Amino acid sequence: MTQVDLHTAARRQPFKPFRVVLTTGTTYDIRHPDLIMVGRRSAIIGITNDPGGSAYDRTFQVDLIHVVGIEELASPSANGPAASPS
Repeated sequence: MTQVDLHTAARRQPFKPFRVVLTTGTTYDIRHPDLIMVGRRSAIIGITNDPGGSAYDRTFQVDLIHVVGIEELASPSANGPAASPS
C-alpha cells in the first residue's frame, strides 16, 4: 500500500469508512477522517472510546510497509482494532 493510496482513502469526499489491514492480521477501522494522519513512511491512527467520535483517546503509529490493504466498511462501530473473524 502506498502513501498516496492510503491518503486518498482517508481524504475521499464524501468520506467512506474503511479498514486498514496490516501484515500481522491486525485491523483498524477508520470511521472519521480526523482519526488518521498519513505521512511519507507511516500513519498515525487515532482510537476513540466514543463510537461516533472524531477525537482520539490514544494513537498507534503504523509503518506503511505493514499496510497490506484497505477495505470499505458498511456498518458503524467504534474506531479501533477490529475483532478477527472466527
